Amino acid sequence: MLQDKEAVIFDMDGSLVDSMWVWKDIDVEYLGRFGLAIPDDLQQKIEGMSFTETAAYFRERFSLDDSVEEIKADWNAMAWEKYRTRVMLKPGARELLDYCRMHDIRLGIATSNSREIVDMVMAERGIGDYFSCIMTSCEAKKGKPAPDIYLLTAGRLGVRPERCLVFEDIVFGIQAGKSAGMEVCAVDDAYSAYQETEKRCLADYYITDFTDIEEVKAIMRENED
Repeated sequence: MLQDKEAVIFDMDGSLVDSMWVWKDIDVEYLGRFGLAIPDDLQQKIEGMSFTETAAYFRERFSLDDSVEEIKADWNAMAWEKYRTRVMLKPGARELLDYCRMHDIRLGIATSNSREIVDMVMAERGIGDYFSCIMTSCEAKKGKPAPDIYLLTAGRLGVRPERCLVFEDIVFGIQAGKSAGMEVCAVDDAYSAYQETEKRCLADYYITDFTDIEEVKAIMRENED
């Protein structure tokens, strides 16, 4: 899948890092402050939205008095310690980043999370220097499944879309990458297990984690030696 690729673009949550569980916990805690339970359709409604779009949706749907910026600030505060201490890279991720660096493949992040959280993850996991471009959906016109964030990231990297490979864990993200004209590798994640069949159908490739990739396996064997 890496053959002839000039750039690799990662979604962050559920793809590069194991973090989707954080937001279910936060939704329960946050809505609980207002005596509200999580509606059964909430995740389907907000999937793919940018951080700002999601806050606006919460404000309207649950008739919240707080502004969108106040809601976002609350979520960042609630997520901060979990991301700092408990959210880790998916297996094989660092080896894949090393491979790309060694082979002059440019790296980007295209995430629906907040700029504050993504910057902190980059620093805490020690991977910020690998990436030439980090974009959030708030900087794009539309969240996923619109292709905007992937096209913007490719533009910043200076690489044509057809020479980019995307790693994504949810259907809307896969659709965004494909709509941008890129090849997409779906990443398995417990949070989106119910989408597995659709993910396999939509994506060009499917992996359990990054250790499934032959180039990553080779690096891991070299490190063991």
